[in-house]
This record gives sequence, C-alpha cells and structure tokens, in this order.
Amino acid sequence: MANNNNDLEESSPLLSKQVGVEEDEKKKLNVNKSKEVTAPPEVGTGAGFGWTADGLPMVHGSVVGEPMGRSQWDSPLLACLGRNDEFCSSDIEVCLLGSAAPCVLYGSNVERLGSAPGTFANHCLPYTGLYLIGNSFFGWNFLAPWFSYPTRTAIRRRFNLEGTCEALNRSCGCCGSCLEDEVQREHCESACDFATHVLCHACALCQEGRELRRRVPHPGLSAQPVLVMIPPGEQTMGRSA
Repeated sequence: MANNNNDLEESSPLLSKQVGVEEDEKKKLNVNKSKEVTAPPEVGTGAGFGWTADGLPMVHGSVVGEPMGRSQWDSPLLACLGRNDEFCSSDIEVCLLGSAAPCVLYGSNVERLGSAPGTFANHCLPYTGLYLIGNSFFGWNFLAPWFSYPTRTAIRRRFNLEGTCEALNRSCGCCGSCLEDEVQREHCESACDFATHVLCHACALCQEGRELRRRVPHPGLSAQPVLVMIPPGEQTMGRSA
C-alpha cells in the first residue's frame, strides 16, 4: 500500500506542476544574481556625460573618467575685426571698445559672463582706476591686467575652451609635459591667461568679448516683460433726437 501511495504521489499532476514552478523560480533568481554581478557601474549622470571629482567633464560610459576634448575659441587672439558672419557688426563694436574704452568692454564681458544686471559698474569703475594709475605712473596699462585676467580663466572653464598650452601643443607639439597632469595643466593655463592679458591686453579683451557675444545673450534682453495696464478712455452714450 505504501508503494502504491508513493506511486500516486509521484504521478500526481499537481506535484509535477509545483516542482516545475520551483525550478523556474530558482532559475530566475540565478539569472538576476548573475546580472547584478556582471553589470558595469554607471558613470555618467547627465544627458551625455558626468563629472569627475576635480570638476572635469567625463565621457558617458567611461569607467576611468577620461576628460572630454576641449573646443577651440571661436576666433583667434589677433583677429581684431572678428569674422565675416552675422556677428560682424558686433565684432567691429568690440574692436572699437577694446581700442578706445577697454574699461567699458571689460565691464560688458563680466556682465555677460555673470548673466546678472548691475555687475557692469562694479567691475568697470575699479578697472578704470587701475587703468589711469598704470598709465600715469608706469606709462602703460600695467595694473589692470592683474584685475581682469581671472575673467579669461572663467570663460575658458565655463565653455570648456582650450588654453594657450593646449593650442601650442596642437600646432607645434611643444608644452606636452605641462599637459600630462590635470592640476599642472590648469596652473600652466592660468599663468598663460595672465601673460596673455599683460602682453596682449586689448586683443585678449576683444577675443573674450567676441566669444561671449556668440554664446551668452545680454542679461538685459532676458528680463521679464512688464505688463502695462492702460485704462479705457472716457465713453459717452449717444442720445437719439
């Protein structure tokens, strides 16, 4: 009788279904565990790239975190008249301001970079004072570049533009040792930004002005529109004769 019961239990269709379900659940658990073990870690958190601990852009899907290639400036340093495009008239205006009134051009660049109205006077007035002192005591604009060169560094970092060392390495292959380490490269690029403002101050301001006008609109244009309510005019009811 015991053997007959065992045979009935083994031949029961319900028992076979339970055993099949348990085997399927075990297979699913094993597959999920293998996926969790072999799944690569996610690196990028943005739409196309993430950021390393040093604040450098990182290629999406890169485990090591290789920095993205930096883009070139829109116009060269010595292109005083800019380019023959839709910003041609703006480039001529930048060239005239850089030659006759660099304080106004510097204040406009900082205002666009900060994208906040009211910063023009806070930077234009100190620059004017340093400009007058340098020309009066040293015969040339020697003090203002110390005050204005951080703006070039901020533009280069914000738009991921290549610096002087990278441009020299790309064109003639020199300064390669300065580009091996990110910290060393940033120190060299900051020093080159300062040297550019000291040696070619007007050209540096004009290049920064052309770059900002192509990338950032003037903060005054992004102000919210003001709705003006006009009261209706006096109305009179006509009387029939």
